[in-house]
Amino acid sequence: MSSSVTNNAKIWTAGLIIIGDEILSGRTHDKNIGQIASWLQVQGIRLAEVRVVADDEDKIVAAVNALRAENDYLFTTGGIGPTHDDITVDAVAKALGVEVVIHPEARSVLEGYYEGRGGLNEGRLRMARVPDGAELIRNKRSGAPGIRHGNIFVMAGVPHIAAGMLDALTGELEGGAPLLSETIGCWTAESEIANLLREVEEAHEDCQIGSYPFFREGRVGANFVIRSTDADSLKSCVDSLTDGLATNGLDFTPGGI
Repeated sequence: MSSSVTNNAKIWTAGLIIIGDEILSGRTHDKNIGQIASWLQVQGIRLAEVRVVADDEDKIVAAVNALRAENDYLFTTGGIGPTHDDITVDAVAKALGVEVVIHPEARSVLEGYYEGRGGLNEGRLRMARVPDGAELIRNKRSGAPGIRHGNIFVMAGVPHIAAGMLDALTGELEGGAPLLSETIGCWTAESEIANLLREVEEAHEDCQIGSYPFFREGRVGANFVIRSTDADSLKSCVDSLTDGLATNGLDFTPGGI
């Protein structure tokens, strides 16, 4: 296991699977994508793909196998609770071709947590189940730990519990240089400056420019987000874009509108 290791030449990526019928039905609005993406950026890892999957073992297995093959890391949230329909552990184990076992340390943690809370019953013991060979991700919020098996991280769906698990993983994953960004806002239709955006991006191969249009106060505008792992390249790209906007007679707002 590495600790705060960086390899700036490589772009490290992660996939994320959000598991739960309640997300797909709209009953629950997911808040994990944003916090996981932000956390990954600080670790020097880019969130490359997100899938939302129903509580269906075969679909979870297919998603796990697809995303873990395409990325350096895979995260899942949801489906690791005490009820019969929490099947993420079983699906991940099936994808890995291993058995589900009771992790002795997880059992001990849960016994301590539920002492004085009614004790460890059959349902609560389900939260000690892990794919064979897994390590635990510490969870200070609710007792039940997350699960790490190689490059797969199985976490709670409740956002504040997932956040605690991310805290426990901080500095533990190998990544590259963190992705830096600057935002420039402008009251213009993005179609009016599409050529400028393309030319600036092509001239700065280490940078990407995202264009995010909006309609406010009866006017059309856009925010342009410039991203790079290199601070000097980022500054050069921002300068070129703002110079181009000024040359076209357009006012711009650093930091966005």
